[in-house]
Amino acid sequence: MQELLELLKRKTEKLQLGGGLDKIQKHKEKGKLTAWERIFYLLDPEKPYTEIGKFAGEGLYEEHGGCPNAGVVIVLGYVQNRMCIVVANDATVKAGAWFPISAKKNLRAQEIAMENYLPIIYLVDSAGVYLPLQDEIFPDKEHFGRIFRNNAKLSAMGIPQIAAIMGPCVAGGAYLPIMSDYALIVEGTGSVFLAGSYLVRSSIGEVIDNETLGGAATHCEISGVTDNKYPNDEGCLDAIKNIVDKFGGKKADNFSRKPAIAPEYDPDFLVSYLPMDRLKPYDMRELLKAIVDQGSMEEYKRDYGKTILCTLARIDGWAVGIVANQREVVKAKKPGNTTEMQMGGVIYSDAADKAARFIMNCNQQKIPLVFLQDVTGFMVGSRSEQGGIIKDGAKMVNAMANSVVPKFTFIVGNSYGAGNYAMCGKAYDPRLIYAWPTANMAVMSGASAGKTLLQIQEAALKSKNIELNDEEKKEWLRKIEQQYNEQLSPYYAAGRMWVDGIIDPRETRKIISMGIEAANQQQLTDTYRVGVIQV
Repeated sequence: MQELLELLKRKTEKLQLGGGLDKIQKHKEKGKLTAWERIFYLLDPEKPYTEIGKFAGEGLYEEHGGCPNAGVVIVLGYVQNRMCIVVANDATVKAGAWFPISAKKNLRAQEIAMENYLPIIYLVDSAGVYLPLQDEIFPDKEHFGRIFRNNAKLSAMGIPQIAAIMGPCVAGGAYLPIMSDYALIVEGTGSVFLAGSYLVRSSIGEVIDNETLGGAATHCEISGVTDNKYPNDEGCLDAIKNIVDKFGGKKADNFSRKPAIAPEYDPDFLVSYLPMDRLKPYDMRELLKAIVDQGSMEEYKRDYGKTILCTLARIDGWAVGIVANQREVVKAKKPGNTTEMQMGGVIYSDAADKAARFIMNCNQQKIPLVFLQDVTGFMVGSRSEQGGIIKDGAKMVNAMANSVVPKFTFIVGNSYGAGNYAMCGKAYDPRLIYAWPTANMAVMSGASAGKTLLQIQEAALKSKNIELNDEEKKEWLRKIEQQYNEQLSPYYAAGRMWVDGIIDPRETRKIISMGIEAANQQQLTDTYRVGVIQV
C-alpha cells in the first residue's frame, strides 16, 4: 500500500505541473497565475477541498502529446465559507484547449453543481476546441455544446455562476462566461470573441488586433459584454470572493447530523490493514472502524446475507447507511438445518435481498447511502441460477437505481461485472465516486478473462483442426492477461472519468462528509418509488 500511495503522490505532483515547468514559466511571464495558484488564492485557507476528475486524460491522446488532467482543474471547496465548485482551465496544457475528455470533465463539474445546488466558478483561460479532434467534441449530446446548455439550465435553476476571463476565450467557448451570472475580465490577458483577429481578417478582410477586438476595455466600456475589468488575476479573484460573500443561503435540512466523534481506529489503519492480494479475505467491519464515528454502527440483519454488510452509522456526525462487500468467507444457514460456505466479495441471493431492503429503508428515512465496493460479482452456477440470483440481483439494482437520497461510492478493491452496477457504479449516479489505489475495475478479473478467452480461441482453432500446445496456451494466456490487467488499473478508470479520482484511503471520511454537506444545499423533494420489484 505504501508503494501505491507513493505512486499516487508522485503522479499528483506531476499533474500539478500541468504542461511542465517551461510552460509554467512562459505562462507566468505574461503576469498570470497558474490554475492551481488561482484556485488556492480563491479557496478559504485551512478548509478542506477535494479534487474532481483528477487523472482525467491519463494515458489518452499520446499521439497528440497528451492532455494531463484534461487541461482543467476542478475542485469542490469553500469560498467565503460557501461550498462551491471551481473550474480552472490550465493554459499550460495545449493553451487550455478543449479535448473530448476536457468536455466530459467540465460536464461532470456542472452535474455536481446541479445535483447539489452549488455555486460554480469558472476561471477561463482557453484557446477553445482542440481542432484536430473537433469531430469527437463538437456535435454530440455529451460534447462541448452541452456545457452551454447546462449554463442555461443552471441559470434557470437559480444556481449562481461566476466567470473570470483570465486569458483567451474564443469561439463557442465565449458563450460559457457570457452565459454566467457574472462575467469579469483581467486587463491585458483576458479576451473574449467569437472569432479572433486572424479569422476575422480571412473571413471579412478586416484588420484588427485581438485587444481591440475583444479585450477588457472593449467589453467593459463599449459592448457591455463583461461586467468589470481588473488589473491582474489577484484583483479579479478578490472580486469573486466579494460576490460570493453576498450570496443568500440555500442550505436545506434533509439529513441528520450530530457533533462528530473520532473513529475507533486511527485512519492509518486503512493503509496497514487492507491486504494487497486481491484474493485474500479481510473483515470489512474492521475497515469501517477507521471511517465511521466510534460507537455509531447499528448493523442491519447481521446474521443474514453475510457477504454484504449493511449498517447505519455516522461519519463526521452525518447519519449514513453503508452498503459494503464483506470479504471474509462466511457460513450461511439454509433450510433443513444445513449450512453453505459463501465466498467473500460475491453477492448471493440472500445478500442481494438484504441490501435491497436496507436501501429502501434508508430512502424512506432520508439517510444518505455510502457504498464500499470490493466485489467480484454475483454468484454463478446452476444452484444460484435455480435459486433466482438474477431476480434477487434485479431487486437490489432496482432499489439502488431509484434511490432519491444522495449516494457516494468508493472502490476499495475489486469492482467486477454486474457487481459494479449493484454496488452503485458510475452508471447509477453517485454524487461522488472515488477509487482507492488498490481498486480494480473490469467485467471480470484478468485471470478469469484470460481463461475464458483462451477457451473461445481454442474452440475456434479446433474447428479448423488446429491444436495449441501447452507453451502456445501459456503465451496466449500471458498476452491476454497483460492487456486485461492494464485496463484493470484505477488510473485507467480515472483517465476516462469512470471515477472522480484516486484517493488516499484516509481521505474517505472527509470526502463523504463534504459530499453530504454539498447534498444538504438542495431540498430533497423526490418521492421514492421502485416500480416493479422482482420477488
